[in-house]
Amino acid sequence: MIDQSITLAGKAGHEIAASVDGPELGLPVILAHGGGQTRRAWRAVAHRLASHGFRTIAVDMRGHGESAWASDGAYDISDFAADLVEIAAATASKPALIGASLGGLAGIIAEGKCAPGSFGSLTLVDVTPQMEPSGVARVVGFMAAHARDGFASVEEAAQVIADYLPHRPSRKASAGLAHYLRRKDDERFYWHWDPAFIERVTQQGGGVSSDHGRTELSAAAACLTLPVHLIRGGSSDLVSLEAVKHFQGLVPHMAYSDIANATHMVVGDENDAFGQSILEFLLGIHEAEMKS
Repeated sequence: MIDQSITLAGKAGHEIAASVDGPELGLPVILAHGGGQTRRAWRAVAHRLASHGFRTIAVDMRGHGESAWASDGAYDISDFAADLVEIAAATASKPALIGASLGGLAGIIAEGKCAPGSFGSLTLVDVTPQMEPSGVARVVGFMAAHARDGFASVEEAAQVIADYLPHRPSRKASAGLAHYLRRKDDERFYWHWDPAFIERVTQQGGGVSSDHGRTELSAAAACLTLPVHLIRGGSSDLVSLEAVKHFQGLVPHMAYSDIANATHMVVGDENDAFGQSILEFLLGIHEAEMKS
């Protein structure tokens, strides 16, 4: 089966769009993207894992992509975490979870606080409890800048992204970018996620980088007993080496990979190296389960 679109139930039945790939009886791997992204970010990684026998489930987080928006503004980390717990509970066997940025933060809360034992392993992509406030502010600022007023064209959106990611080769607007935008009746293009999501983050003063956010995430991380893999972008401005050491103190058994030439956007910056790192960890941890 290849890249089949399905609808899953998150917290209180919240509709979550997903794509599945790989053998139906393969070990399930849930892929949770970062804020402002969609499940399309995982396409290459999902296909790689599926080709090695894993059953990948790439989700659109609530309020993103084709998943339902939260009419009540329920976009706290705990809401995203609860969705992941519900999705995990519906899989045939205990799944591995790979979470980038927002997805990783939700994974820490889901496994470390909400429902310990829900996952077989946890891979965190450039996210720890101690996020750099300046890096968080840069990401939030980028997302908030055009959340409500959108863009006059896909080309304008492409230029905004190029300015935000100057380290990447300049690209013209592509068909792929169009999947991250919605054209409304006013003929303008808007991000494929609910503006209320980023507004909730700004109301919380940056959320994860606030003192409360750091304390809650650190407490949850200290409770993680499952295999954990932290993947950091070598040039990340959100996860410093000091933050890595802090996380190692909370989770001494964790595995660690540093992807050279990658920023916080590890998946897009160095997809091949990232995918290989993911694959090696999962095969090493779950080899016995995959043979049973």
